[in-house]
Amino acid sequence: MSSIASYKTRRRQFASHMQKGVAVIPTASEHLRNRDAHYPFRFDSYFYYLTGFREPEAVLVIVADADQSKTKHLLFCRDKDEKREIWDGFRYGPEAAKEAFGFDEAYSVTKLDEMLPDLLANQSKLLFALGQDAGLDARVTSWINKVKEKARSGITAPTELHDSRLILDEMRLFKDSEELQIMRDAAAISDKAHRRAMQFTRPGMMEYEVEAEFLHIFRQHGAQSPAYTSIVAGGANACVLHYVDNDAELKSGDMLLIDAGCELNGYASDITRTFPVNGKFTAAQKDIYQLVLAAQEAAITNVKPGNSWDDPHQAALQVLVQGFIDFGMCKGSVDAVIESDDYKRFYMHRTGHWLGLDVHDVGEYKQNGEWRHMQPGMVLTVEPGCYIRPADNVPKPFWNVGIRIEDDVLVTQTGHEILTIATPKSVDNIEELMR
Repeated sequence: MSSIASYKTRRRQFASHMQKGVAVIPTASEHLRNRDAHYPFRFDSYFYYLTGFREPEAVLVIVADADQSKTKHLLFCRDKDEKREIWDGFRYGPEAAKEAFGFDEAYSVTKLDEMLPDLLANQSKLLFALGQDAGLDARVTSWINKVKEKARSGITAPTELHDSRLILDEMRLFKDSEELQIMRDAAAISDKAHRRAMQFTRPGMMEYEVEAEFLHIFRQHGAQSPAYTSIVAGGANACVLHYVDNDAELKSGDMLLIDAGCELNGYASDITRTFPVNGKFTAAQKDIYQLVLAAQEAAITNVKPGNSWDDPHQAALQVLVQGFIDFGMCKGSVDAVIESDDYKRFYMHRTGHWLGLDVHDVGEYKQNGEWRHMQPGMVLTVEPGCYIRPADNVPKPFWNVGIRIEDDVLVTQTGHEILTIATPKSVDNIEELMR
């Protein structure tokens, strides 16, 4: 995790953007999987970004003042309870959490309904992400109504409601040095898993056997979980973009597409590699693979400060469409094929997304209706692909070939850094590793 000083700095930055008002930022709720069993708890990314606190049933409250020395950061969390710790494990409790995580004040979460009306009194502005939790939405409304009941005493309730995510999305888009080191470490773990998969895979295995190797490597090297449900798609399954059944047999002569990355201390990695199940590309597979690889290289070249978010996608698109024309899959000029959207039969998604605490991380892609420009500290994926289903106008050797190549890329002061550069992706390197 980041240092406590970093979380305190982020809270101060957020409070300075608020200027004056109260922000209420809860962590995620626990959810039942079935009967008495819960889904594994995962904290809310916004809450964690500002606190580093991983326990459920917690709320961050920031009471901001134009005079920053008067701003207060309050944590509401579970009480220390030795009996519950026997069943559920360690919990900090307010007093220890205050010291460990650098809060000005900390209280039992059971006091939230009692204290919030007083904290909201005579505040003009409330920052809260309305619509995420109906139960909490109702409680916020009740707090405001309780303040309004004191109107005859000259006490006023907030008249402005702002979405706290608007400030936090922009903050989270730019990673600091500690965040970037965690993401480099996550990328290194995921690299080990992808290399293991290439060495492990053999015809006759099941997709889930390969997936199991990823889970093993992730946990073996300290990652808490996959960053998302792993895609392990052999043969025609690779032409389903979000295939997650992972229960088919891997056959010699087919390609295997694996889109998988670990989550380490809250931060996601996201790598896709595609390779032949038997370790040797056919001529047709090699043609399509090298086309996608060339498209990715063109896209990554366009990741640099000052370029627009759309530039890498357009660069990849130019390469892919020319290849589709050369292989007889599309007809006409590159511009005509792009204008008609004919290429979308084989490439139907964009070339990347922001990456961070969420695998599809927060941050606007456009500003004032225009694609935003890349700046140092942004991290994005670059992932062109090609997905060819059987069709009359497609050469039969290309049928059921699905290929995607994805890397995690940091925008630097002078260009870019590929965080996942170590993971093999050239034809020669893949065949050598599998050999």
